[in-house]
Amino acid sequence: MTRVYLVRHGTTEWNKEEIFRGRVDCQLNETGRAEAKALAEYFRDANLHGVYSSPLSRAEETARAIAEMKGLQVIPEAAFIDIDFGEWHGLPLREVKEKYPDLYRAWRERPQAVTFPGGENLAQVKARAWEGLQRVVRENPEKTALIVSHRVVTKILICAVLGLDDSHFWQIKQDTTAVNCFEYTRGVFVIALINDTCHLQAIHSGAWKKDF
Repeated sequence: MTRVYLVRHGTTEWNKEEIFRGRVDCQLNETGRAEAKALAEYFRDANLHGVYSSPLSRAEETARAIAEMKGLQVIPEAAFIDIDFGEWHGLPLREVKEKYPDLYRAWRERPQAVTFPGGENLAQVKARAWEGLQRVVRENPEKTALIVSHRVVTKILICAVLGLDDSHFWQIKQDTTAVNCFEYTRGVFVIALINDTCHLQAIHSGAWKKDF
């Protein structure tokens, strides 16, 4: 069996301020660095053989906290980069609602039907991320690997593994540094864990977190 942990990156200021990030290279903020440290402790006893990351800093820094503890190098993988939000990059949520009311409504109600102006759609994200996941499995037969990526990517890969179409995107929650686990045997993925954030209890004290 091959085991793959799929993890979302830690918090940035733009998560906190509800600004669309996508391909913008935001850094972790103080909370995000604390989350990454707690995440590394979560994996202290795990026998990891490879740590992969989106090339964006917020993901790479999160991955590095784990890799350094394990004596591993982070492997950058473009397949796991965040969705390209196109014209929405760098815009606060409130501004998107004002400038793109119809598109934003569609994004919330029919995410599978939305292509962002100048950007991607969920089908394109799924195609490249699924190919990346398959590549990680091929490179780690009967081993354990870890991938650090982004909210959209982790949600859409969970949909794919569960056999759900992209319309179910908003029915899956992914908090910052959430841990998901896929087990792969004889060509079949099984989900063993979704959105585990037990390592964040001391940081967030049970506070409700927005899915952004």
